[in-house]
Amino acid sequence: MRAIMKAIKKAKRPPAPAYGPQPWLQQHWDARAALNFMAGGAGSGLVVAAAVAAAPPWLAALGALAVAAGLLAVWAEIGRPLRALNVLRHARRSWMTREALAAIVLLAAVAAWVSTGQPSMPHAAFAALAAVAFIVCQARILNAAKGIPAWREPLLAPLILATALAEGAGAALLLLAPTAAHAAAAPAAAATPSVVLGWGLVFATLLRGLLGYGWHARLKVPRAQRKTFARTGMLFNLLSGLAVCFALVALASPLPAGLAAPALGAAGALALAGGAWFKFALITRLAFNQGFAISCLPVRGVPHVSPGGPHASPHASAHASPHPASHPLPQASPSVSVSPSITRHAAPR
Repeated sequence: MRAIMKAIKKAKRPPAPAYGPQPWLQQHWDARAALNFMAGGAGSGLVVAAAVAAAPPWLAALGALAVAAGLLAVWAEIGRPLRALNVLRHARRSWMTREALAAIVLLAAVAAWVSTGQPSMPHAAFAALAAVAFIVCQARILNAAKGIPAWREPLLAPLILATALAEGAGAALLLLAPTAAHAAAAPAAAATPSVVLGWGLVFATLLRGLLGYGWHARLKVPRAQRKTFARTGMLFNLLSGLAVCFALVALASPLPAGLAAPALGAAGALALAGGAWFKFALITRLAFNQGFAISCLPVRGVPHVSPGGPHASPHASAHASPHPASHPLPQASPSVSVSPSITRHAAPR
């Protein structure tokens, strides 16, 4: 029985990353790191949505709690959690440090806004600016990973920002759906926050769809990864499209208020789910390293020459890789005496 349990555990164990010249999926960030981007983006977007729609400040408080939960998740991933304060020491060169500082400012601004007990424009505007700064820092963290093509693409930063705004509007509509349904008989001004959030969700979701199409079009996805990218994009586009449809039906059709509020809530839930799926897949499924290329393999006993030069060795040209590289590997030392009949590749250093 014990042998059977060991075999089951071994079968469930994920395969080791295939390090080498071929791209491999990064293994350093897992679902806990993805939760930081999911909760942090949705929470900061909720703060922006509450400020723009003049919604009650308790929505911003929930957004701040989501940001704190995301930071707590990434803190749980650290190998030595007691050293987490070291992240605050490198504001000049680290976007993680700037993210942490922006989170501190955001939490303080939301606390000051909630303490007023009412939609205060100066407090709301400052909290919204801090939330946008937090989103930008998270996007630039991914852009700084130059070895992962899906992260270093410049269009990813505005895509992350648009996704966070759509998630924030969706979360606000989902949370305000019960109160909007109860306010069906109230004056038209009572429904203004839901209407503003609904149209904001439509525009932000369409914008993130266009940016997502441009981001994917600029990537040179290898053949082995195309199925993973296609499945991720299919579900993301399906959820986003359904969210836009539900929101347009609730806003542009003559539905009674008792049906429009649940439709807006459903649109918010779909937009929130689409953004969460995209960020989860971006961190855990689409983060393929680019691998590396070797322009000229060193051969023992053959002097180092440039590929294709006037004195190029037939051994060097026969074993040269067709892939370019900016820095060729160091050649083997010419002082080593080797039999002329042996031409082995030197191991990469």
